[in-house]
Amino acid sequence: MKIKATIGSEHYKTTVRSETNLLIADEQIDKGGTGEGFDPHELLSASLASCTSMTLRMYADKKQWDVSEINVSININSSSSQLTSIDREIELKGNLSQEQKDRLLQIANLCPIHKILSNPIQINTIIK
Repeated sequence: MKIKATIGSEHYKTTVRSETNLLIADEQIDKGGTGEGFDPHELLSASLASCTSMTLRMYADKKQWDVSEINVSININSSSSQLTSIDREIELKGNLSQEQKDRLLQIANLCPIHKILSNPIQINTIIK
């Protein structure tokens, strides 16, 4: 999976492309951007929220559990101590027992993006 981001001279509107999709990333107007897209922190939050939602939906459907809606909220807290914490709140609508909810919490922690963010990360960069 390769993602390509391209920015021209416009502050800070960036076109982000995959093989099949396109989105706009940007900074908020008060930070000098055009406000036309998600900022980078929002994109990271969106990645975790959407992956969690999809993972839970797949599991609930497989088990044929009564889940009519899944809402995931993410808040990233960065501090000057180099510690970043991510708060994730999951709201499950449907008829679920506490045992089923507990299992869905375990499944949420298995979403691929959660695993990436929970493990050590190494970023290799080259400049051409």
